[in-house]
Amino acid sequence: MNPIGQLLDLLRESTSTVAFTGAGVSTASGIRDFRGKDGIYRDTFKGYAVEELFGLPLFERDPSLFYEWSRDFVYALDAHRPNVIHRTLAELERRGLLDAVVTQNIDRLHTLAGSRTVHELHGSPHLHHCLACGRAYPYDDVAPTVRQGHVPRCACGGVLKPDIVFYGESLPEHTLQAALDACRRADLLLVLGSSLTVYPAAALPREAYECGARLVIVNDTPTPLDRLAILRLPDLVPTFTELAALL
Repeated sequence: MNPIGQLLDLLRESTSTVAFTGAGVSTASGIRDFRGKDGIYRDTFKGYAVEELFGLPLFERDPSLFYEWSRDFVYALDAHRPNVIHRTLAELERRGLLDAVVTQNIDRLHTLAGSRTVHELHGSPHLHHCLACGRAYPYDDVAPTVRQGHVPRCACGGVLKPDIVFYGESLPEHTLQAALDACRRADLLLVLGSSLTVYPAAALPREAYECGARLVIVNDTPTPLDRLAILRLPDLVPTFTELAALL
């Protein structure tokens, strides 16, 4: 059978499907990944590895470094639009063929595409919180300040930090538990655009498998769970373009 037809049959047979998505889903929207051969973690900025800029100790010491660098990444994400993968996942949910998206991405493109149940394991810049008093500010109130080259601050004078999980922070407990519950309930898990190397997030697909879910993996590089997959495909965009045409 055609593998895309097989994928559609699996979706229709499933009683609970969850999509676990990584950076490869968003590279098709023109967003650089973090850890790939051309990923942003290979860059440096003012003598610091970009990975260090996402560390809480450096941010607390000098937030201007993160904000100056992120002006052209985090605060330019709204220039990117959902692609066929995001749109097809949203359509699958609308048709009752997908229960939830669990994502490692911070770009909110799943939500923009229309997905309703999205668990953002690594957070997003949708909200910012004051490190001093905890007051919340929406992205649209903060982004202009960052784009003007300033560190955003609360009315109390404290520094604002985006609700992205930095190194040194734990994954949001409520989000992680909701994602874990969804994966444990699933009888079909789609692993899309993730190399499954970033923990603890990457442990969720294995947890789903150990709870009885069948795995479908679509990724352009090998993953540690390939041998467990019932279906393994290499190319996300062609796969979802064909799947969308069959819906």
